[in-house]
Amino acid sequence: MKNLFSIGEVSKYQNISKQTLIYYDKIGLFRPAYVDPDNGYRYYSPKQIDYLDTILIMKKIGFSLNEIKEHMQNYNIDSSLTAFRKQLSVIDQKIQELNLIRSRVTHRCDQMECSKIYRQKEDTVVLEDMEDQYILFREVEKPYTLREISIATKQCFSDSFQNQLPIFFESGVVVPLQRINEGRFTEASLAFLPIEKTDKAGNIKKLPAGKCAGIYHIGDYLSIGRSYEKLLDYCRTHCLEIISDSYEFCINDYITSHDETEYITKIIFYVKEKGV
Repeated sequence: MKNLFSIGEVSKYQNISKQTLIYYDKIGLFRPAYVDPDNGYRYYSPKQIDYLDTILIMKKIGFSLNEIKEHMQNYNIDSSLTAFRKQLSVIDQKIQELNLIRSRVTHRCDQMECSKIYRQKEDTVVLEDMEDQYILFREVEKPYTLREISIATKQCFSDSFQNQLPIFFESGVVVPLQRINEGRFTEASLAFLPIEKTDKAGNIKKLPAGKCAGIYHIGDYLSIGRSYEKLLDYCRTHCLEIISDSYEFCINDYITSHDETEYITKIIFYVKEKGV
């Protein structure tokens, strides 16, 4: 039709699907200037093309369709400036969140790239001075099996996602020293996620700086007892007193591999020399 664009032409010029234009019509966001009563074909005026530009730009900026529809009912410079300023805050928050996620993914990649180094340290006990760190935790319910550990871990992730907490994409557990001495190596009392210091949650525990004895366990979790035996034997023969429960950090786990032989768990105890 003269001076009107068909839905196919608008779709081509704006690189937008016909289905999307039909949907915009149905929700009252962008209705055609004319609908042929005989065949139902939609046609749009040249002025509407500019209007569609505004819709698509606002959508690209991050406005929802409902926000765009409400804004464009009667918009001017003042209302547009208010809306765009508000959206700047939303964009800044998303950038901050993405930067955090990027740093966590980078950390996870670094861990996977170091897997070969960790494997070379298998069966070797390492003494190191740990810095302060924090964990977001959930208690593991009885009977402390892998099922209950998995549930507590997923609750930690749920807490962190819901409250936008600065976690690392890594999990771990705390196993009481008494249970370890009794050979109950997999009966954790807490599941946790390493996290940056924050006051956004109450279930956060500080692990203080201190000397730790650690070992890398390679393989499935149920075989972790063999690594504990080596770590306990090292502490006995080197006159080290264990002064904490065990902290296990999953370096490679189900997040990075379905093959349990590739799992790597770092086990640490806080220790001090006996008599000191």
